[in-house]
Amino acid sequence: MSSYATLTDNPVAVPVSGQETLAPPCAKVGAGMGENNKNTPSSFQQVVRTSPMDFWRLWYVGFVVTTVRWLETVAMGIVVYQQTGSALVVAMITMLRLVPMGLFGAFLGAFAERFDRRLTLAGIVGLMMVTSALLSVVAFTGALEVWHLAVASFINGCGWATDNPLRRVMMGEVMGRDRMAIAMALDVGAGNVSRMVGPAAGGMLLAGVGIEGAFLLSVALYASAVAATLMVQSHIPSSPGAGAVLARTWEGVALIFSDRRLGAIMAVTVIYNVFAWPFTSMIPVIGADRLLLGPEGVGLLTSIDGVGAFAGCLLLALWLTPGWHARAYVGGTAAYLVGLIGFAAAPTPLLAGVAMLVTGLAGATFATLQATLVYLAAPMEMRSRILGVLSVCIGTGPIGFVWLGWLADLIGAPEATAITGVMGLLALAATWPLWRRI
Repeated sequence: MSSYATLTDNPVAVPVSGQETLAPPCAKVGAGMGENNKNTPSSFQQVVRTSPMDFWRLWYVGFVVTTVRWLETVAMGIVVYQQTGSALVVAMITMLRLVPMGLFGAFLGAFAERFDRRLTLAGIVGLMMVTSALLSVVAFTGALEVWHLAVASFINGCGWATDNPLRRVMMGEVMGRDRMAIAMALDVGAGNVSRMVGPAAGGMLLAGVGIEGAFLLSVALYASAVAATLMVQSHIPSSPGAGAVLARTWEGVALIFSDRRLGAIMAVTVIYNVFAWPFTSMIPVIGADRLLLGPEGVGLLTSIDGVGAFAGCLLLALWLTPGWHARAYVGGTAAYLVGLIGFAAAPTPLLAGVAMLVTGLAGATFATLQATLVYLAAPMEMRSRILGVLSVCIGTGPIGFVWLGWLADLIGAPEATAITGVMGLLALAATWPLWRRI
């Protein structure tokens, strides 16, 4: 008999304070989980105190992966810009981390249903660790070139593309739907702490010991995440009929088009990833050219976004109620676009830092509620697939990266960033008939 719990996808009604909610039927509970696996509405303090260890292990894996992503994004961006002097190439390297979502995201959700998710997650994190290890070796030999960084970005992007249909689905099954919003706030909060730690560490390591030091730190962090993943005890068995990947993928896509709420959530996600998120690739460019910052300064400036995001996640976890989910989701997107326009126009590092604080607060709202709204709106048996489609919507980001990089080379990074932010606000206004239904 397995030593860890089995969670199924067959919902049953469980009465909670006079209401009904969906929960896994009588899941076998492993050591240490006990009552923590029940789906009961909880305050932030209760969730933190009673969350099972499996949640915190998965939380830690997410923290490590996002820390390394930000560390390497800043370090790679600075090195690529130093070598090429092209804002377009910097944007392309960052974009390659998003391409796998657009290419494979819809299939990954259905594909993940075929295997033990714990071992699959450990294997994916291990692959990213090997990639960073190889880059560190190449960097030590002095042979590191831009194409090496491009290939590594694409490979690690494949790992990132599995996060929603794999790790976050596991978190949802461990925590239950009634605690999902707070769990996601804690998860996004960890990701945003990484946005404080990762960029600063990347900039300092690059200035102090070179990019090979940044890659070695990545290897060590990935190794700890693999260990944490293998310690996860909760087991989600493969779904019946999961072998029909294409058919199950199409079921998820068809549901998005037929469900107005899911469709609206995906539309806002596309707007954010095409017009808002790509501005992060211009931070090293604007920081170096306009604000005259070195690697340490660029890293610290990027970290301010993480400070704001961490504060935003705490506020969401403490005070956000379900009735405000939709308004906070759309409002966070709009505020992020306003913040990046302010960053592009900022004449001093201080004002740029204030704008980054705004994008951090707004980005935390968007990121927390994006996966939460999709998870709660999707049928239980289709969550992996729907979150896989969400990854495809996130994967539209390369369109924005290509556009922004091209425009930045043509008219300058600050002007291109501001214009793209205005376009995003116009796109959000034009889609009001869709997202007002969320």
